[in-house]
Amino acid sequence: MQNTPARNAWTFIPTLYFAEGLPYVLINTVSVILFKRMGIDNASIAFWTSWLYLPWVIKMFWGPMVDIRSTKRNWILGTQLAMGVALLLVAYALNTKGFFVLSLFAFVLGAFVSATCDIATDGFYMLALSGKDQALFVGLRSAFYRLAMIFGSGFLVYLAGRLETATGNIPFSWTIVLVVAGVLFFLAFAYHRFMLPYPAADGPAPAGGSSGNSFSEVFAAYFRQERVGVIIAFILFYRLGEAMLLKLVTPFLLDKRVAGGLELSTSDVGLVYGTVGVLALVTGGILGGWVLSRIGFRRAVWPMVLVMHIPDLFFVYMAYHQPSIGLVYPLVALEQFGYGMGFTVFTVYLMYSAQGRYKTSHYAISTGIMALGMMLPGFLSGYIQQAVGYRAFFIVVCFLTIPGMLTIPFLPKDKMEKQG
Repeated sequence: MQNTPARNAWTFIPTLYFAEGLPYVLINTVSVILFKRMGIDNASIAFWTSWLYLPWVIKMFWGPMVDIRSTKRNWILGTQLAMGVALLLVAYALNTKGFFVLSLFAFVLGAFVSATCDIATDGFYMLALSGKDQALFVGLRSAFYRLAMIFGSGFLVYLAGRLETATGNIPFSWTIVLVVAGVLFFLAFAYHRFMLPYPAADGPAPAGGSSGNSFSEVFAAYFRQERVGVIIAFILFYRLGEAMLLKLVTPFLLDKRVAGGLELSTSDVGLVYGTVGVLALVTGGILGGWVLSRIGFRRAVWPMVLVMHIPDLFFVYMAYHQPSIGLVYPLVALEQFGYGMGFTVFTVYLMYSAQGRYKTSHYAISTGIMALGMMLPGFLSGYIQQAVGYRAFFIVVCFLTIPGMLTIPFLPKDKMEKQG
């Protein structure tokens, strides 16, 4: 362990969480827009891009390896470098005949790298900052994660749309955008190589006699939690409606009006959903964190859950009335604002329920289950939409918000009280 001066958290927390958020939005959101512009149908897009969640689902199985092998700092640096390579591979794939298969492979590679980086980054956060600073910077890390979403699904998509218009060449336009994103990760690697501190606690965790024993104990400790079945159901179903909605939002915005969509341009989608929408999401998340800090989890949970789910009705309205872009902006913004508030409740619950010796791994297990809850509905969403149309599909989404709400009264009271 090197002996270096302590770093001010402002010099590395913003860039770490920007670098954590950008791959996620590129792989799980921007890929949908990319494939739509490349002519792939909704069912194929929803089904195959849903597989991209898989690394975030199964990262729980190699989360212990990040705990017991090397340091979180080394894992962060290695995965950021690998992420740059993966994005350049996607850029190359778009100019080949079999672009869909090869680019999917590259996105899958990037997803595994990104999921591993998430484990290391969240673990490093808990090791590099004191308990007081963890609470202080939780809003900042969330804000920069969301800013990465704005940059990815907003600026980069807008840039792709402008390049499409200027060149008339869709594959070339997206190649440029992905090369830009890849270079950013090489720069992130270079910056963090010099700026990340060396926390005294950042080292391989004791293996308890062997790595196999440690690995088994991590999972055993997680599943010994009180009412673990209810906790897992809550994680799986809390975002069930949103999981169905997410894969079809951008196809809905891009599809022609005769197909039931709103027929926006690529640049318009970058502004409506990727910029204004994500800004509203960030605002909702910040306000949600403030509300939780003021009144506590138990008092905030139901109002914030309702604020999250009721705006899904806006998509039902847009599917029936196909409004002009002037009305689409505020409706998407309000839906994303509510989602930001409601997701804050969910994130805080996961963070505070990950306690004890293996908190890095336990948080990875919980977020892996969360990703499973996003992946499985995505497999079906495209087929359902193509079978029933956008109008009925968004009605189904609204009904699927109910199962997650039904789990909340049965969550362990002690975890709610910790957060309240």
